[in-house]
Amino acid sequence: MSGCSKEPQLDAVLNRGELIVVTSLGPTTFHNRAGNEGGFEFELATLFAQSLGVKARFIVSNNFDSVFSELQAEQADFIAAGLSITPQRKQNLLFTPAYYQVKQQLIYHHRTRRPRSIDKISGLFFEVVANTSHAENLTELSKQYPALTWSTSRNSSVSELLEMVNSGLLDYTVADSNQFELLRGQYPKLSAAFDISEPEDIAWAFAKTEDLSLYNKAVAFLQSIQDDGTLLQLQDKYFGYSKALDYVGLCTYKRHIKDRLPSLLPYFRMAAIRYGLDWKLLAAIAYQESHWNKDAVSPTGVRGIMMLTQATAKQIGIENRLDPQQSIIGGARYLSTRLLNIPPRIQEPDRTWMAMAAYNIGFGHLEDARILTQKQGANPDRWVDVKEHLPLLRKKEWYKKTKYGYARGNEPVVYVRNIRHYYDILQRLIPEPNNTNQTSDKALNINLPAL
Repeated sequence: MSGCSKEPQLDAVLNRGELIVVTSLGPTTFHNRAGNEGGFEFELATLFAQSLGVKARFIVSNNFDSVFSELQAEQADFIAAGLSITPQRKQNLLFTPAYYQVKQQLIYHHRTRRPRSIDKISGLFFEVVANTSHAENLTELSKQYPALTWSTSRNSSVSELLEMVNSGLLDYTVADSNQFELLRGQYPKLSAAFDISEPEDIAWAFAKTEDLSLYNKAVAFLQSIQDDGTLLQLQDKYFGYSKALDYVGLCTYKRHIKDRLPSLLPYFRMAAIRYGLDWKLLAAIAYQESHWNKDAVSPTGVRGIMMLTQATAKQIGIENRLDPQQSIIGGARYLSTRLLNIPPRIQEPDRTWMAMAAYNIGFGHLEDARILTQKQGANPDRWVDVKEHLPLLRKKEWYKKTKYGYARGNEPVVYVRNIRHYYDILQRLIPEPNNTNQTSDKALNINLPAL
């Protein structure tokens, strides 16, 4: 909202008490699940607004064209929509320094033979979102590959085009690597054939104007959160788990959501309400532990849905670890005790990730890893730092310096990563009305994308 106004843009934002940001719906930008707004770009821009002492208001565009028109019409202060910095866009927009990189990937379904190069996809149904960097890149590639043809859509999102590839209405589409990794849990038979671009920088975009007051604040903000680790933490929150599962694992998980989860749902809901937890998180932990198999037994003697040890079961008053209801109640109680042990200063979601690591490896070993993290100059209150130091507990030169000694420290890292992926898939596939644990049984009659 700069343009002809004589008032500097930063002063205008401060005087109105509101930062107006235009964004787009998407897995990497902005979402609204049961009334809860989220997304990487949403959270990043909200942090910027907080640093200015104002509120953030988002204009959410349903198609990519309107993202630019809102800025051009001076209805927004800047664009935060996962924009790639391209030569064509730089002619009309002023970009901040990049805060992460992506690659454009050609997406196909396993029903078709995987294309090995761009010259192998001519003549098939191929569509991308209009006016995106994908369309811009394809235009450049067509100079080298004149037979390359595609169509563009102004009314579809990348998510919708992926659904069309999944259902057979399209042969191919293009998605940014981070978009596809977040959505592949819904479409396990879709894969990236190859990259069709070099890594592209993603940044915020401002209108080109002589007034740089707000732009300079944005640049300084992005540098500050890079320096203090906040940016890395935010990237881990949204993208740090997306490559956790392979094709077979995703297919199996979706099948078990339909076949095994419904009978266990009442127990997860009951336990979640009793201990103030999220039932989907409990379900994700249980799936990582046992694949929701009530008769599961490990070689080390842990058993049941939540794979409790005999000592843990006794400690929390569980008589029969193979009884699904008892096991789930016991697991929820044990997780709640792990959460209580995490220092109150540690914020979410790091608090939950660390509690889950303690559920897996024990609180003592988690504390050892946090101490090592601090001694190495990193932040022991951030999961993104602690997970880098947990594997040190396998190495004698490190674990001999700790209170609790050797531990397979890489295992809780994988454990938490997998659970985060299972949890995210449940969040996407099963609606949560009014953001409560009281999901109706009907909600599990979900129409999963065809495999």
